[in-house]
Amino acid sequence: MPGSERGRRKAASAPSRRRPGATRIVSWNVNGLRACARKGFLRWLSGSGAEVVGLQEVRAREAELDPALRTPEGWHASFRAAERAGYSGVALYSRRPPARVETALGIPRFDVEGRLQLARFGRLWIANVYFPKGSGRERDNSRVPYKLDFYRSLFDRLEPLRRRGRVLVMGDFNTAREEIDLARPRENRGTSGFLPEERAELSRWIEAGWVDSFRHFERGPGHYSWWSQRSGARERNIGWRIDYVLASPAAMRCVRGAFVWPEVRGSDHCPVGVEVSPAIFE
Repeated sequence: MPGSERGRRKAASAPSRRRPGATRIVSWNVNGLRACARKGFLRWLSGSGAEVVGLQEVRAREAELDPALRTPEGWHASFRAAERAGYSGVALYSRRPPARVETALGIPRFDVEGRLQLARFGRLWIANVYFPKGSGRERDNSRVPYKLDFYRSLFDRLEPLRRRGRVLVMGDFNTAREEIDLARPRENRGTSGFLPEERAELSRWIEAGWVDSFRHFERGPGHYSWWSQRSGARERNIGWRIDYVLASPAAMRCVRGAFVWPEVRGSDHCPVGVEVSPAIFE
C-alpha cells in the first residue's frame, strides 16, 4: 500500500507478543530498502523484538542509504550489494556484533549478485540469503539452471556447518516446496518457483536434515509470505510461501516457535522468523 497512511501504519505496527524468555531472529525481503524505509521500516525494526534481522533485495549500496539505515541506533549493520546497481543485495542488522561475516561463495557468477551473508554469533551461524529467481528478463524459465546451481553450491558450503552444529538459513528461497505453500498450485506448475526441479532441490535440503521451522509447528494451509502486487492478491490472500528459516537439528533444539507476519506491510513480502532460546548463541 505504497504511500498511504494505512500502509505506513501497517509497516510500523508491532508484531505479536514474544514468548517469555525467547528472542527473535527475523528475515524479510524488503523489495528495496529505501522504499520500505519510506513506509516505516525503522519503526518496524525498533519494535520487532528481534536480536537479528536479515534483509533481502536491498537494491542499494551502503553509501546510497541514509545514515539512519546504515547505522540504526542500537544495531550493528552490515551490507552486501550486487555489482549491478539497484539489483539484489542483502543486509544484516543485529543487536550484538557478529564475530565474523562472510559474503562470498568463491564463485564469481554468484558473488557478483550480492546474495549471501554468513555470520557467526557465538556458536550460531546465520546464513542470510537471497536465492535467485528462475525466471529471466523475458519472463521465461531461463535462469532455472543458474538458480539450481546456486542452491547446490550453497548447500555444499553449509553442509559441514550443519553436521557440526547450530545453523539457521533464512531468506527468500524463491521456491514453494509443497502444494500447501501456494494458493493456486495447479495454475503454477509451469511457473518458476514451483517447477518440479526447484521443489526437488529444496526437498533435498529437507531430506538431508534441514528443518523447515515454520512447518515444524504449523501444518495448516493459507500461510504465505509473498503476494503479487496485481489484482488485490494480498487482500484475497492469494500468495506463496517462499520465505523460510531452515534450521540444522542442533539449532532446532533451541527454536521455540516460528511465524509469518502477513500483517506487516512495506513490501510485497512479509517478515518471517523464529523465536529461540538465547542459549542458541552460547
